Amino acid sequence: MDFLLKIWRQESPEASGRFVDYLVYEISPDTSFLEMLDQLNEALIIKGEDPVAFDHDCREGICGHCGFVINGRAHGPLSNTTTCTLHMRSFKHGDTIFVEPFRASSFPIKKDLRVDRSAFDKIIQAGGYISVRTGQAPEANSMLIPSETVEEAFDAAACIGCGACVASCKNASAALFTAAKIVHLGKLPQGQPEHRERTNRMVEKMDELGFGACSNTGACEVECPQSISISHIAEMNKAFWKR
Repeated sequence: MDFLLKIWRQESPEASGRFVDYLVYEISPDTSFLEMLDQLNEALIIKGEDPVAFDHDCREGICGHCGFVINGRAHGPLSNTTTCTLHMRSFKHGDTIFVEPFRASSFPIKKDLRVDRSAFDKIIQAGGYISVRTGQAPEANSMLIPSETVEEAFDAAACIGCGACVASCKNASAALFTAAKIVHLGKLPQGQPEHRERTNRMVEKMDELGFGACSNTGACEVECPQSISISHIAEMNKAFWKR
């Protein structure tokens, strides 16, 4: 398969960026999108050109490092899929593919397709923890938790923090990410004593960092690789306004 790639190139945060055209040839349909970029970068390095910078790590859809906008959608044309698990069979031979970084003021561009997502870390630091004594883990059956509650907490904990929710929201809101972290801890007994205080700190930090308000369009849930439900946002808002 052959493709024309229009990739956003930006040397530094201060530099002006632009789309640059690249042709890639004989790409296997089973090649992942990142592997295709690897092949492009190998060709660029051989020619003495600067390779395209992009974030990646596990390449198994669980770390949240990868992520950029492909043809106008965060992570590409498939719903609930990470960029690293997207394969070239999702495109047609000869397609023109636009590749650009996540666009949000709270995610400043570092270089090319790499963005600074440390704002997420600051939200977690504001309250994404519980104050408990460390030491030997208690017996698992000593604290009975309904299976439904466990499943709800686990669903929220599945958030990998990739930032697709922010990139897909017209207001660049981090409500889905923040809500997932709040609900994850708040559902379990260990996190309930500090639930309200944690919610207040994390929501206030989210606003302080310049993320927009929830648009209520549900685009974040559609693009989220882990299918995190927007119902968590309702739970977060309920806890926040109860303060």
